[in-house]
Amino acid sequence: MKHYKQLYIITIMLLLNSVTSCEKLIEIDLPSNQIASDQVFVDVATADAVMAGLYSGLRDSSPFAGDQSGKLFGLYTDDLDFYSTTATNGLPEIAQNLQNDSNASIYTDWSTVYNQIYVANAIIEGVEHSQSLAQADRNRIRGEALMVRSMLLLYLQQVYGDIPFPSTTDYQINQNISKTNSTQVLTQLVTDLKESTDLLSDAYRNAERIFPNRKMAELLLAKVYMLQEQWIEAEILLKGIIQNPLYQFETDITKVFLKSGTHILWQLKPKNSGDATKESGTYYFTNSAPTTMALSMGLVNAFSTGDLRKQNWMAAVTVGSTTWYRADKYKNRSTNTTEYSIIARLEEVYLLLAETLAYQDKVDEALPYLNKTRQRAGLTAFTMPMTKEDALNEIISEDRKEFFTEMGHRFLDLKRMGKLDAALQNKPNWKTYHRLWPIPQQDILLNPNLKPQNEGY
Repeated sequence: MKHYKQLYIITIMLLLNSVTSCEKLIEIDLPSNQIASDQVFVDVATADAVMAGLYSGLRDSSPFAGDQSGKLFGLYTDDLDFYSTTATNGLPEIAQNLQNDSNASIYTDWSTVYNQIYVANAIIEGVEHSQSLAQADRNRIRGEALMVRSMLLLYLQQVYGDIPFPSTTDYQINQNISKTNSTQVLTQLVTDLKESTDLLSDAYRNAERIFPNRKMAELLLAKVYMLQEQWIEAEILLKGIIQNPLYQFETDITKVFLKSGTHILWQLKPKNSGDATKESGTYYFTNSAPTTMALSMGLVNAFSTGDLRKQNWMAAVTVGSTTWYRADKYKNRSTNTTEYSIIARLEEVYLLLAETLAYQDKVDEALPYLNKTRQRAGLTAFTMPMTKEDALNEIISEDRKEFFTEMGHRFLDLKRMGKLDAALQNKPNWKTYHRLWPIPQQDILLNPNLKPQNEGY
């Protein structure tokens, strides 16, 4: 894989350079970008500068950037419609389910994730070899880097299936790396995330929650457990997050996307003070027909008339006799002082817990967690009797209405619950093998050990 043919020293220097370029993630005097790699992990200030570079990379170019996976998988599933007639970036093919292994957007998705994994591995190695960092700092930095690497690898496993699982920066190993079986990837992620939860604390190291904590690692671990159908283990972790006093459910629909909310587990700060979130611009259009994308009418019509989310998180744009809808969750498009890009929030924990309980045939216990977001949206609470299958269908419906255009939720939720084919059967060109994307042809040509290509491509 060519993305690993880099030297460790270059990575560290680039990270430090990125942090010194108008970054506001940490409030310290940052070192010169000419510091050598063996000096970076000598003290906590420079080590945290490198960590800040990793987070800025997630914010700028990763599936967790506000303009990435929400857009890609909204188009790929059924939440967004694509209107551009001139785009050459691979998005038209993704929207039509006609992607192939040369698709530009898929290559960018794949390569940027592996670049971020490389950075996380460089940090893990740097901390491991450091002789001067305090043990508490070593634990925290390693725990954060492991959590970020696990989050990225979990994304890849869900989107591409069997994947390379690099755990080193040694390009001689990585350029010939083979794929790891998808089941084995999940097993290793359990090991890594358990270590991460042991190393991290619940306390946030920044009041704005722009760095992850133990509860974020536990949320990721719960997701892996759910993919392994280890429902009890997932239930314990999810209940632990909900019961933690750090978090309170946001009852005001108009405040869900404000950065000050105590329902937020983790969010990413815009690059410069006053910058808008990427989400606020990605889905925005007004006073004219959409030229890139708009919410699908299937999504719009999935909401009841009285659903407060439809009223507050969507905006209608009417031209002549035609009305389109855009996502309007993040509203500050200039001089933004109130919004950051949310990666995880408590509402997801509630709905995952409802799902976990339903799979254990505890529908009566699941309903209060399902009803939490419904009632905030002004809808009537579900009551028993309700079958397990009906409960699961209502959960996936609630997932869609709560998380549209957020972090690829629609695709990932449908896939986890085995409902991709049923939900997308009427979408033109949808095939069962579209549950996975193709491994980019460019990387297979560079490393034949990445064969076989995923089915259908």
